[in-house]
Amino acid sequence: MASKSSRVELGARSDDLAVARRVLDTEAAGVAALSRALDERLVAAVDVLWAVTGRVVVTGMGKSGHIARKIASTLGSTGTPAQYVHPAEASHGDLGHIARGDAVLALSNSGETPELSDIVAHAKLAKIPLVAVIGRAGTSLDRAADVSLIIPAIAEACPMNLAPTTSTTVMLALGDALAVALLERRGFTPEKFHMLHPGGQLGRRLVKVADIMHTGAEVPLIGTEVPMSEALLTMTAKRFGCVGVTDASGKLVGIVTDVDLRRHMGADLLKQKASAVMTRKPLTVAPSILAAQALGYMNERAITTLFIVEGGVPIGIVHIHDVLRSGSA
Repeated sequence: MASKSSRVELGARSDDLAVARRVLDTEAAGVAALSRALDERLVAAVDVLWAVTGRVVVTGMGKSGHIARKIASTLGSTGTPAQYVHPAEASHGDLGHIARGDAVLALSNSGETPELSDIVAHAKLAKIPLVAVIGRAGTSLDRAADVSLIIPAIAEACPMNLAPTTSTTVMLALGDALAVALLERRGFTPEKFHMLHPGGQLGRRLVKVADIMHTGAEVPLIGTEVPMSEALLTMTAKRFGCVGVTDASGKLVGIVTDVDLRRHMGADLLKQKASAVMTRKPLTVAPSILAAQALGYMNERAITTLFIVEGGVPIGIVHIHDVLRSGSA
């Protein structure tokens, strides 16, 4: 028979799962309520943030401040220059970070956060647009804002309805909505994303073949009339296990690989011309495709190299090891 302590422990664990599910359900309901409540004020807020020529200054105190930091980070990494300014530090000199051409995005569930007062006053004095994310209308911050995004009345996941839980989750989701709306308005591309994320897994996944391909004298190329005796020397010297074959205009018309050598193995192999041995119309890619895509093509065809071409002319070559080393896989 289980001891009393073990029965309590098992019961507590069961309660923990129930609590966790209740919290997630409550917060999911809050986000759903926010989605239903969105209206033209969201568009107006995006208009304000879109128009800035400087930065979006995101601010908030306490838990709202932590959410504000994340929103500023998301905005900055998706094409909207942004920074977080701590409202208490703003009163001691950091107001200098907020200038004309900027916009302020202020978060306050109560709408009455006293630490925000100096930032709000500075914004009004300098005619800096102010967008507020607040928990209810009619508050001081609502009255001061040019646009107010009001979070619908929702219960906190905390059983005492005190600890900021659902409200901060909803603020975070609203920040993501603003950031992605701005991203799409700007036509923010994977290439631009890569420029802002050169490090880390996200950046590596957006590496293009142009970034890792071998070029110039490293590319193994011969003409169609070249005898296979020379083709083999080029294959050996370049160490890609293949050689590209170009016509008189410089366009890639074929490729000779180890498979082609085995298929044409015979006493006269070295005397044959490359055009007689090559595989015609080899798979090629453009320099703009992602390295991860190139890896997918190589896996599908069970090949280890790809020629990169522009207008049919080979400008580079990439080996499967180059892709793997780039971390794009």
